[in-house]
Amino acid sequence: MKWSPTRILVVGYCTIIFIGTVLLALPLSARNGSMTSVSDAFFTATSAACVTGLVRFDTFTHWSLFGQIVILLLIQVGGMGFVTIALFTHILSRQKIGLSSRVLMREAVSAPQVGGIVRMTRFILKGTFLIEGLGAIFLAVYFCPRMGALKGIYYAVFHSVSAFCNAGFDLMGEKEAFSSLTSMASNWYVNLVIMLLIVVGGLGFFVWQDLLAEKFHFSRLRLQSKLVVSATVILVFGGALNLFCLEYAGNAYEGMRMGDKILASLFQSVTVRTAGFNTVDLAALSEGSIFFMICLMLVGGSTGSTAGGIKTTTAAVLLLSIFTTFKRKKNVECFGRRLEDDITRTASCIFSMYLGLLIVSTLIISAVERLPVLTVLFETASAVATVGLTLGVTPALSMVSKMILAFLMIFGRAGSLTMLLAFSSDRMPVASKKPLEKIQLG
Repeated sequence: MKWSPTRILVVGYCTIIFIGTVLLALPLSARNGSMTSVSDAFFTATSAACVTGLVRFDTFTHWSLFGQIVILLLIQVGGMGFVTIALFTHILSRQKIGLSSRVLMREAVSAPQVGGIVRMTRFILKGTFLIEGLGAIFLAVYFCPRMGALKGIYYAVFHSVSAFCNAGFDLMGEKEAFSSLTSMASNWYVNLVIMLLIVVGGLGFFVWQDLLAEKFHFSRLRLQSKLVVSATVILVFGGALNLFCLEYAGNAYEGMRMGDKILASLFQSVTVRTAGFNTVDLAALSEGSIFFMICLMLVGGSTGSTAGGIKTTTAAVLLLSIFTTFKRKKNVECFGRRLEDDITRTASCIFSMYLGLLIVSTLIISAVERLPVLTVLFETASAVATVGLTLGVTPALSMVSKMILAFLMIFGRAGSLTMLLAFSSDRMPVASKKPLEKIQLG
């Protein structure tokens, strides 16, 4: 039986997770030299390969150097896409890349067409290593004077890769377990470097290719790039403003100066959409902030990027379709262009699948763990949107809840349409149409 590209993608991610599980379960991977349970190794491997960041153990205190490197490699493969790396080996070996491989690559990176996909692969690989390398250099300026050359470089590389791939894994457990970047909440330099890496990774490779080709002239960009850039700017700064207002006098920002509160709001707005780092105690946030962050998590980053969520373009299309209905227009329009007729139906399908999974998984985990619905909703949204933020309950979850979160992470990384198409029927659709009959809505 010949498998479809989408099915190969899902199986490929599962294979990477299996290999990571085996390696992380080895005594060599744990700092204390004992074996890690298969369920915990599987959960960590899934979180790393799906660039999520939800963890059962603190990365520094539990995992040895070998285990940390395994996690770092899983993040890199998950962020770039295993198909991208596989095709890169084909390019290096000068083997001819067939049509089926090109189609698979297109599905893996959400490319608009098969043509030029090999050239795009080179761009993705070069761009990834260049940006991660620059990020590591800038972070090394901070880490090396404080930790020494070798350890500082290692920390810089680890956090640069984790930030660009929007993974959220960190090694700051050396100061305090599960502390993330809270010790650097007032450090503008580190915060800005991490935020830039997250935003660059979350914009998507095709947007960056368009930006570079058009020399950053907004008016010349393709419609998708315009939507992505516009949505990103609105979400980052609009999200920061909302969080600042909601938490200005809250417990999470207690004792902070005005500048630090602004920085914390901006950082949380950037990271909450898919990165998984945090510089404040999330458990101290108000319920309004938690719910608002859940909404930001669900939107996520952009198509063809290292980010998760329903994607900025999906959210933009849904919002535009609402305006179109209010204005009683026949077609969805934006920036002087008309969107294709089926785009709203596809966007609605993606949103409905994410929302349905989120509700069902939240209710099950809440019932199993006897936890408040809002708290569980934050964890499930973090998993399905491959964010990795937690209110502190994930490490204590039972086996059933961990497996549900692991499935949500795989679903979120592969994408709702990929998962749907991977297990749907391969039969060709029937060309005939049923008789038309109208119904009333609203």
